[in-house]
Amino acid sequence: MTILAAILLLIIIMDPIGNVPVFLSILKNIPIERRRIIIIRELLIALIILLFFMFVGRYLLQMLEIEQSSLGIAGGIILFIIAIRMIFPGTKPMFSHNETTEPLIVPLAVPMLAGPSAIAAVILFMAKEPNRWVEWTFVVFVACLITGVILVSSETLGRKLGNRALIAIERLMGIILVMVSVDFILDGIKQTFNI
Repeated sequence: MTILAAILLLIIIMDPIGNVPVFLSILKNIPIERRRIIIIRELLIALIILLFFMFVGRYLLQMLEIEQSSLGIAGGIILFIIAIRMIFPGTKPMFSHNETTEPLIVPLAVPMLAGPSAIAAVILFMAKEPNRWVEWTFVVFVACLITGVILVSSETLGRKLGNRALIAIERLMGIILVMVSVDFILDGIKQTFNI
């Protein structure tokens, strides 16, 4: 996988545009200047979590005797479920939060940014090609940076694009994510049966 493809995949998984309405909803009772600090803090937490699992996840899998093919299939299934929810959102929000308190780690950093699918993706990057660890670290940094820029400007994006455009973009990202998830599952099946 090329660096550009990996960055794009991680950005699609982290879904910053789809998360704009959720972030706005969760942070609506917090002053605008404080929102930016919270978003940056949550992004840094998500970055640390993704880097931790990128470097340690492979050893956790070995300790638990989980095959790389199983991770690929499981990651693909999780991605597929998230993609379906992006394309066909329900009436119930995916994540809820007590609006009287400032969010810390949950639900913004985990699971919205560094969710199971993003963690599975970075573990897969390292499991497949561990010698490219510098490139994978760069991928995680760039994906988090782009996600951060989008989320910090979420107030402006929400106003300029409007809710319908945000929904359309999220559904398009969901369709791309469906294809990526099916590819993860097929790769896992090929590895399992040595096809």
